[in-house]
Amino acid sequence: MLIVGFAIEKLLALPSWVPLAFYLGAYVFGGVFTLREAIENLRLKRFEIDTLMLVAAAGAAALGAWAEGSLLLFLFSLGHALEHYAMGRARHAIEALAEIAPRTALVRKGGELVETPVEELAVGDVVVVKPDARLPADGFVLKGVSSINQAPVTGESIPADKRPVDDEAEARRTPDAVDAAHRVFAGSINGSGAIEIEVTRRSTDSALAKVVRMVSEAETQKSPTQRFTEKFERIFVPSVLALATLLLFAGVVVDEPFRDSFYRAMAVLVAASPCALAIATPSAVLSGVARAARGGVLVKGGGPLENLGSLSAIAFDKTGTLTEGRPRITDVVPAPGVTETALLSIAVAVESLSDHPLARAIARDGRERLGETALPLASDLDSLTGRGVSAQVDGQTILIGKAELFGSEGVAPLSRPMQEAIAALRDNGRTTMVVRQGDRDLGAIGLMDTPREAARIALAQLRKLGIRRMIMISGDHQKVADAVAREVGLDEAWGDLMPEDKVEAIHRLRAEAKVAMVGDGVNDAPAMANATVGIAMGAAGSDVALETADVALMADDLAHLPFAVGLSRRTRAIILQNVFVSLGVVAFLVPATIFGLGIGPAVAMHEGSTLLVVFNALRLLAYRDRTGEQS
Repeated sequence: MLIVGFAIEKLLALPSWVPLAFYLGAYVFGGVFTLREAIENLRLKRFEIDTLMLVAAAGAAALGAWAEGSLLLFLFSLGHALEHYAMGRARHAIEALAEIAPRTALVRKGGELVETPVEELAVGDVVVVKPDARLPADGFVLKGVSSINQAPVTGESIPADKRPVDDEAEARRTPDAVDAAHRVFAGSINGSGAIEIEVTRRSTDSALAKVVRMVSEAETQKSPTQRFTEKFERIFVPSVLALATLLLFAGVVVDEPFRDSFYRAMAVLVAASPCALAIATPSAVLSGVARAARGGVLVKGGGPLENLGSLSAIAFDKTGTLTEGRPRITDVVPAPGVTETALLSIAVAVESLSDHPLARAIARDGRERLGETALPLASDLDSLTGRGVSAQVDGQTILIGKAELFGSEGVAPLSRPMQEAIAALRDNGRTTMVVRQGDRDLGAIGLMDTPREAARIALAQLRKLGIRRMIMISGDHQKVADAVAREVGLDEAWGDLMPEDKVEAIHRLRAEAKVAMVGDGVNDAPAMANATVGIAMGAAGSDVALETADVALMADDLAHLPFAVGLSRRTRAIILQNVFVSLGVVAFLVPATIFGLGIGPAVAMHEGSTLLVVFNALRLLAYRDRTGEQS
C-alpha cells in the first residue's frame, strides 16, 4: 500500500485524499504489530524501541509526512519479521533435538510385540529395536549385537559397538554404572543388527530430554557481555530521551520552525534506539549453545560459553578423564607368610561392596585370577574419603587403601616389607593399594589405568588454540601422576591430593588466570564448582555430571573439548563484532540525524544493523571445528 500511495502521489493527478488513504492503510498494516508490542511493554513499565518507533511515526503524521511515517513502520515491521525468522532458525536447532527420539516403541510383552507411546514406557520394559531405527529410550542391551550412531546425543562421529550386558541383575541394580559397550540412549540410531534393550529411564528423564531442557534453559542465562550491554542501555536510553527532548526546543537556539526541530527529534529517537545492541549478544549465545548441543557439548548459558573461550589454563582430573577410568591389576605382592590367594580373596570380598573405579578393578580382575575360589563374607563397608575403605571379614577389621592411610590418625604404620613393595610399585608408575587384616599387613596390589587414546591429541589441539597451561591434578601418588602425565603429553602433574586439596589447587590456579576444571562430575564436583568453568566428562550417562558442570561433554571423550573451546572463541569474536557494529551504527546515525538525515534512511540503517548482527550470529550454527570435530 505504501508503494501504491507513493506512485499515485508522484505520477497521477488524483485528489490528495487518494494517496493519503493508501498511506493510512500502510500505517494500519505496518503498525498493528508494533502497537501491540508497545502496549505490552508499557504495561510492563518498559519504554522500548516499539514505543519510540510509534512516537516517531505519529510525529511524522502530525507533520504531514505520511510517506515517511509509512516507510518507517513498513521497514520496522519488515525488520522485525526477518529478525524473528532468523532467530527462529537458531531456536529450531534446539527444538529439533526434541524430535530426534521416535514417538512409539515396540515393547515385548509375553510373546508379543506391542507398539507403545514412548511416554508410557516404564523402567524395566524390554524394547525391540529394528535395524536402522532410532532408539526410543535410555537403557542397556539385553540381546543382539549392533553398531549404534550416537552422534545425535553425544556428538561422537564414529558408531559405537554395543553388545549384551554380562550380568543383567547387576545392570538393573546399578544402571548408571553400566559400561558404555552395553549402554544406549534415546534418539541414537541403530545399525544393521536387531537388538533388545531394557529401559532404565522414563522418556522425561532420558539423557536427550535433559539436554533439550537444559539447552532451552541456557537461553535465559545471561553472559558477561549481555549484562554489560543491559547496564549500558539503562544509562543510554534515558540519555537519548533527554537529547530528543532538547532537540524539540532547538528552535530557541537556531532559527528554524518547530516542525523541523520536531522531525529531527523523532529521527534521533529512531537512530539512537539500541535495538541491534540488545539482540547482538543473545542471538550469538543462542546460536552458540545450539551448535554446541548438536556437537555433543552441553553449555549451560551465555556465561560459561563466553568464559570457556577466555581460558588460558585447564586442570584435568586423572581417573576417567585423562585415563580410561578402567584400571587393571598389574601386580600382586603378598606379605611374607601370606599367599596370593589369601590376599586376593580378602581384597575381592571387600572391594565388591564398593563402586569406586579402583575397587571395581580389584573385584573384577581379582575374581578372574581366583577362578572358582570361594570368597569370605564381607560387611559393614565404610568409605575413608580419598584414602580407602574399611570393612568386617570374619569378625576382623579389614583396611584397604593408599599407603598414606597407614601411620596416620591412629592407624599403625606399614611393615618394612610393605613399605619397600609400595616404593618399588610406585617407581614403576603403579597405583597401589595396601590390604591389612586386623594388625597384620596381607600385601599390596598394584594397578595401572590406561591413558585415553584421544587425550594426547586433544591436549595438542588445545595448545594450538592458545591454552598455555595444562595441569593434571590427582589423588594418586606423585610418581603415578608423573607417569600418566608423560604418557599423555602434560608438563605438570600434581599428585597426592585429597578432594579439599584439589579445591585449593584450583584456587591457586584461578588467582593466576582463568582456569577450567575437567572431571567426571562426581568426586571432582567441589573443584569444578570453584573453577572459572567446570567441565564434566560423559554427561550422557551421569546425572551428577549434568547437575554440577557448567559445560558437559555428552560423550565420554576428550576429543570434544577442543571443539567446545574453539566454538566458544568463535562465539566471543562474533559477540564483539556484533557489539562493535551496533554501537558503530548508533554512533554514526545520531549525529547524522541531528545534521539532517531523514527518518526513512535512519530506520533503514537501523533495521539493517539489527539484521546484520542476527545473521552474523547465525553463522555459528554452521561452525566447523578445524581441529577435528565436524558438524
